Amino acid sequence: MYYEDVQPPVILTQEHLLENLPSHWAQVVCLDSDWEAIAHSSTENPDSRVTANNLAYIIHTSGSTGTPKGVLLEHQGLCNLVQAQIDIFDVQGDSCILQFASSSFDASIWEIVMALGSGAKLCLGTSISLLPGPDFIKLLREQAITHITLPPSVLATLPNEELPDLQVVIVAGEACTQDLVAKWAIDKKFFNAYGPTESTVCATVVECQLNNNGQPPIGRAIANTQTYILDRHLRPLPIGVIGELYIGGIGLARGYLNRPDLTAERFIPNPFSQQPKARLYKTGDLARYGSDGMIEYVGRIDFQVKIRGFRIELGEIEAVLSQHPKLQQTAVIAREDTPDEKQIVAYVVPIPASVPTTSELRNFLKERFPGYMMPSAFVILDSLPLTPNGKINRQVLPPPDILCPELADSYVMPQTELERTIATIWQQTLNIEKVGIHDNFFDIGGDSLLMLKVHSQLSQTFPKELSMLDLLKYTTINSLAQYLHQSEDAAMERKIDRRPEKLTSGKAKLKQRLQKNALQSEM
Repeated sequence: MYYEDVQPPVILTQEHLLENLPSHWAQVVCLDSDWEAIAHSSTENPDSRVTANNLAYIIHTSGSTGTPKGVLLEHQGLCNLVQAQIDIFDVQGDSCILQFASSSFDASIWEIVMALGSGAKLCLGTSISLLPGPDFIKLLREQAITHITLPPSVLATLPNEELPDLQVVIVAGEACTQDLVAKWAIDKKFFNAYGPTESTVCATVVECQLNNNGQPPIGRAIANTQTYILDRHLRPLPIGVIGELYIGGIGLARGYLNRPDLTAERFIPNPFSQQPKARLYKTGDLARYGSDGMIEYVGRIDFQVKIRGFRIELGEIEAVLSQHPKLQQTAVIAREDTPDEKQIVAYVVPIPASVPTTSELRNFLKERFPGYMMPSAFVILDSLPLTPNGKINRQVLPPPDILCPELADSYVMPQTELERTIATIWQQTLNIEKVGIHDNFFDIGGDSLLMLKVHSQLSQTFPKELSMLDLLKYTTINSLAQYLHQSEDAAMERKIDRRPEKLTSGKAKLKQRLQKNALQSEM
């Protein structure tokens, strides 16, 4: 697919890989078997007429749609990136850069040019040594790695062992947490970088401090780069207001290979620039300015969902949940495992030996969000699944366990026939197999629409007239059963109390009729 899109005139490869190539018309140069012929060529640098606007490389990215797009990057953006790396990360000639990212991912470009542009050493690991674990730590030590760039989800799995040569830790590709900063910024410089492929890898960066609270920001724009947070009418937004992040500057890609329609859609004229043909890249990322002017990443626009009529930013829930002190990783998605019943599910990786209860997580979010933004389920995982590029693979996150073992701090099974009847209705409505009498209806996946279904079934089952207000008041099986039981007892007592009144009233009326008849007979 990539070859058909690019149609390269020359292919550099090795002889044993030739059989893996698709059908092509390109000239093939094998760097192993052709090396003898290559060695007879001139060793002088060729006369290059490359300018800043010439194409430096094409890299394919799937994006959110999964359809590969060839992104066209120019030399000027690449040169600007190298200079920013040297200035910000203090890369020296004796530095050692680890290439962790796959060559199919633009983070590999970031690592390669950081080394080549500064004269530093680039360390290429093996597929085994780059797996997070003991071998990875061993590689960092033996090769005296000074600079690493990792996704936060990978860095979170690494033990912070003695690494005396490691000077700079950079995270990118995902939202970073303050826990990672606290773990790694003690004796090292810790940076949070952000940038889509379309802006030559990086657009903003910030050095994170230990004393900051909440999710680290993504910082400010690097040199010769502009960032804007705009509303849908391309109007700048003030501090604290969420909008879409746009990027301008010399790092912008030329566009997408053979995709003029998509290029025109995502690369728009820059209304804030006086330069002719200046453009902005529409990132699709939601962000806002903090009180200090730093940009805070919120989430993807395509993570925005509509549930029960409310527009919900899943990225915002994820960002806040990641601030919980007992969690090290989070992911929040919308699932529709049952047709027409979309629900928010939060996936969390707790800190070892410090697993929070669902009640703790719900109470934490309730302090910050309205009820309609509350996840219907929390799924506790040992780790989040990752893509080959090290990002969270949201497509394979498992459905919530229908047994919901984590939902009640202490499960108590229904004891009475009344409790069992209510539990059965709840289980059928919520599609779960087990529910305790102290579980809150809204804590185990319930919402206002599902409550309507419960109300309808309860009304058909019990003679007692129930209102929705009653159900909103008694949200556990235990409390609802007690209310129904007390209401039934009270009704019975009223029925018994009325019987003497009716009997006395009947005797009085009979006596009155007899007296009336007697008077009429005397007359």
